[in-house]
Amino acid sequence: MLTISDLDFRVEARPLFEGASAQISSGWKVGLVGRNGTGKSTLLRLIREEVSNPTAQSSIRLNQGAKLGWVAQEVAPTDETILEVVLASDAERHALMQEADTATDPDRIAEVHMRLVDIDAWSAEARAAEVLMGLGFTNGDLSRPTREFSGGWRMRAAIAGVLFSQPDLLLLDEPTNYLDLEGAAWLEGYLKKYPHTVIIVSHDRELLNRCVTHTMALEHQKLSLCTGGYDAWLRLRAAKLAQLASQKVKQDADKAHLQAFVNRFKAKASKAKQAQSRVKMLEKMQDVSIPIAERTTPFSFLISKDQLAPPLLELENADLGYGKDAVILTGVDLRLDPDDRIAIVGTNGQGKTTLVKSIAQRLPLMAGKRKAPKSIRIGYFSQDQMDELTPGDTVLDHVRHALPAGTPVAKQRAVAAGMGFPHEKVDTRINKLSGGEKVRLLLGLMAMEKPHILILDEPTSHLDIDSREALIYALNDYRGAVLLITHDVFLAEATADELWLVKDGRATRYSGNLADYRNLVLQADRGAGEGKKKKGKGKRQAEPALEKIDKSEQRRATSDARKAAAPLRRKVDEAEKALEATNRKIAKIDLDMSQPDHGSEKIQIMMRRRGELVELAEQAETAWLEASEAYEAAIRV
Repeated sequence: MLTISDLDFRVEARPLFEGASAQISSGWKVGLVGRNGTGKSTLLRLIREEVSNPTAQSSIRLNQGAKLGWVAQEVAPTDETILEVVLASDAERHALMQEADTATDPDRIAEVHMRLVDIDAWSAEARAAEVLMGLGFTNGDLSRPTREFSGGWRMRAAIAGVLFSQPDLLLLDEPTNYLDLEGAAWLEGYLKKYPHTVIIVSHDRELLNRCVTHTMALEHQKLSLCTGGYDAWLRLRAAKLAQLASQKVKQDADKAHLQAFVNRFKAKASKAKQAQSRVKMLEKMQDVSIPIAERTTPFSFLISKDQLAPPLLELENADLGYGKDAVILTGVDLRLDPDDRIAIVGTNGQGKTTLVKSIAQRLPLMAGKRKAPKSIRIGYFSQDQMDELTPGDTVLDHVRHALPAGTPVAKQRAVAAGMGFPHEKVDTRINKLSGGEKVRLLLGLMAMEKPHILILDEPTSHLDIDSREALIYALNDYRGAVLLITHDVFLAEATADELWLVKDGRATRYSGNLADYRNLVLQADRGAGEGKKKKGKGKRQAEPALEKIDKSEQRRATSDARKAAAPLRRKVDEAEKALEATNRKIAKIDLDMSQPDHGSEKIQIMMRRRGELVELAEQAETAWLEASEAYEAAIRV
């Protein structure tokens, strides 16, 4: 389907591709992965011929006659309905339908109608409606003009259009950025059954694991293809790096042995010929090169020493919304404790952001009570806050304003470096930062406040997979409460142990896990009801089927269980620290072994020590798992 040969491409002086090659066959679902800034989106632009092929020897060839499809931009706000726009995205069907109404030659009319039958044109409206409702539109939305939708929903319509047109090669660049968890789950199933070839750029690890057949990695200006999803590629890369490290150790030992022979016998006439042959052997040896791993700056969320007793925050019979005429959620009874890790689920437009804004006091309650200690600090992140950054100011300016007056410049720069902004980046103006860098700055500024509660509303939209993994580590190390809204299933599963469901004007605890909720979503008919709320006067009626399970008696039992299990929590922490310390020692030995100045005897000593540490790490991991299971069992009420 697609062949990339010896691709060379530079942006100004920075090389993105150097001799990159890959071949993609028809029907493959390919996940294109790589760090932010490596050139993934540029490669899609080269395939689409939006950027000219840079050199004569480079070539990107698509099968002759193959139709290419991608999402160019959001649908324009016009009087056309969403359904009409999606139907028009199939250019051939659209042209034939128009010609069928205007053609006068009987033979041509017959040809047009035969072709319309061939492409199944008469079922097009049903197929388009299925795609639109899978992406979150309701049946009533289909007849609404596009100008009535926000930019995010018009982008969904653009995605629906390219999916409906079913090109031979479908290019998707971060499509889940515009979808909720439910829409992402539907898209995953759609791509699995898609009859043609797909290349998808995504940082959603679970999406890449579930719906792609191959992974194409862009690293060190090269392209590499392997069978399977993202985790399969990680395992293959780790095996290759381990093999290279082993080969390098052996090669270094061989070189040292040959060099020792040359040094010893090069001056002896009787051994001169043998010494010269070993010099030639040394010259012919090609160095085994181990690619340098790109470092991801970790995130860090420190909690203040002024720990607060549970509950941290409670909403009692609260109505939430944006004024008298826009009540979004009614009768909300929810509670947050210090160790809570909660993912909030529900389709877009149901009120997830309204809920967290009300908890963070970004919105006043319309009725009911919000109980929290006066000293509580809440860190709140949302994509909207990216617009609150001052474009003309630098990273250092924002850090300076967040620190106490008179803080030395060296300290300011050290704080910025801890957020991931070294000296060459710290004076960059905000308008020159990438989306991922803005997210890092906002999260870093929020962490400086040492909050008791972290509220993160879609924090990963601009983060690559490695940065998302770093965020997972930071959230799991954080000892306060976490409220998370995300479409990234991997992030939610790795950090949250409880779900809140926002649906039909209610916000309640959900008794199942993410897998249960995902199955529920995939089995449900998303277009059966008018799920998205419309602004209207008066309060929404509570849904009787959503039973309130957050009872005060259960809350007290949970709190008592957590206090009683405090010694077990300490055992978990101690086991985790022991495991981390052992892993650090293993990493140090691995780094030492990669140095070229060790003899074979020292290498053997280090390898024996590494084996001992690996055994200790396994014991520590077992102890940690047992302690964690005991703690979880103790607090389960």
